[in-house]
Amino acid sequence: MRRIIPAFFAVLLPFSAFAQKSSAPEFDIADVHVSLRGDWVKTTRHAMQGGFLAGDRYDVTRATMLDLIQLAYRVAPDKIYGGPSWLDYDRFEIRAKTKRGTSDAVLRQLLQQLLESRFALAVRTDQRGAPGYQLRKSQTEWKPKPSDVDAAHSGCQQVGPLSRDGATRITNVQCRAVTMASLAESLRRLFPSQLGDLTIADATGTEGHWDLDLPIPARAQSAADAGLIEALDKVGLKLERSTISQPTLSVESVNETPSANPPGIESSLPPLPAPQFEVAAIRPCTEGYTGAPRFEPGGRVTAICMPLVSLIRDAYNLLPAQTLIGMPKWTTTARNITIVAQAPADSSPNLQDASRARETLNAMLRTLLADRYKLAAHYEDRPVDAQTLVAVKPKLTKADPSTRTGCVWQNLNHPDGKLWKHWTCQNMTMSQFAEQLQELNPDLAYPVLDGTGIEGAWDFSLEWDLDAALSAILRGVTGSIAQVGDAADPSGTVTFETALEKQLGLKLETHKRPEPQLIIDHLEEKPTEN
Repeated sequence: MRRIIPAFFAVLLPFSAFAQKSSAPEFDIADVHVSLRGDWVKTTRHAMQGGFLAGDRYDVTRATMLDLIQLAYRVAPDKIYGGPSWLDYDRFEIRAKTKRGTSDAVLRQLLQQLLESRFALAVRTDQRGAPGYQLRKSQTEWKPKPSDVDAAHSGCQQVGPLSRDGATRITNVQCRAVTMASLAESLRRLFPSQLGDLTIADATGTEGHWDLDLPIPARAQSAADAGLIEALDKVGLKLERSTISQPTLSVESVNETPSANPPGIESSLPPLPAPQFEVAAIRPCTEGYTGAPRFEPGGRVTAICMPLVSLIRDAYNLLPAQTLIGMPKWTTTARNITIVAQAPADSSPNLQDASRARETLNAMLRTLLADRYKLAAHYEDRPVDAQTLVAVKPKLTKADPSTRTGCVWQNLNHPDGKLWKHWTCQNMTMSQFAEQLQELNPDLAYPVLDGTGIEGAWDFSLEWDLDAALSAILRGVTGSIAQVGDAADPSGTVTFETALEKQLGLKLETHKRPEPQLIIDHLEEKPTEN
């Protein structure tokens, strides 16, 4: 994939100050508007959704401009330079219509033209050398097999439960109908910590689509670790460190507010019907392990020995700390179920696109549960314990207003053997930081409001013991956020709450306020017949 990007850019970047606008393809009609802040801030999944064709519709929701540029030009976010500070923060909605079966390459052209016409986006392309890896053939026997799986369902994913080889945990990665270029991209996606999230370029010189399996020992902590290297070597592949020439984009100008929509847009672009499985079988659990709902190559979907309550939570994207209201008493003792289903060909996502796969699968689960269990539910604002960010003795650095607003995080293995999380934010207001906190702390069930009274934008970083937070959740610790932090302090660990107060001079206070709650109105105990 990386190997062919330069040619791809030559085809798809005709407008860097020398394009003929009249020749650029356009969507038949498009609705472009700013995401309502109250919607995306209170969404449990803050990330962009969509960016693919369903029938004749192309929808993108909660996308930052950085997301949209990445979609349009197929360039990694860290290869997009410049632009205004809001590039990776403000969010937008796109609903558009085009011809069924339009290829991904043409869809990118359509999106490029839309961004140029509605946001006055102008970019400049370039090539820069950066550290990376080359995927090459090794001296061992070539093990990948020519694939007979439809290339539209190609991809790599972890399959089944983790297995063990003696005392070593093995992660089984199954790849089907992959090119060597898409395999290189999958390795980067599946093992970002081991590979440093560096670009991997295909240098195997091998064409075609292949099937292969990679049993990767969990001890592989870096690209140099023998576990990861040996797993690739066993199938005839190797990774070599190299300087990779990579395509980059520089954002020269873009408007924060899109131009107005054409009149009558609502009637021309009605909401899409809910996606559903082509066929689905529900039966009592007989397997000896559990497996969360997931797509498999070919559009097959499985959910193995899952509680019905868990399936409902998955279908509605509920966070661990969020409760379901109105569940029948029988669900506490109901037997786990297994689902085996098939998605329609035009609704089965490429497994490389995890966001699309999760969005599509959850929507299909909601339809299935409504059809087979007669599930009916609605959201309703009810008073709950929720958090407000307040100032104690702020320790913040004034931001450079020209830097891009946003936060990045990384996991750190400390010398004490514990896993720590390090979060760095730049050019961020306290209101924007409060909006990030639900992503930082899995124990926060609802969005955090800013009550600091601190004006302006700031730079800061935060570091805490992730193992302590996860252990507290696994131990079933309950109560307010402050109580969770206090419970861990005597052991000498640094929880998220103690880090927030000691490192930034901020803290979370718990207050009653109305927040949307998922209310179960009806649920049958037994599904309708297969």
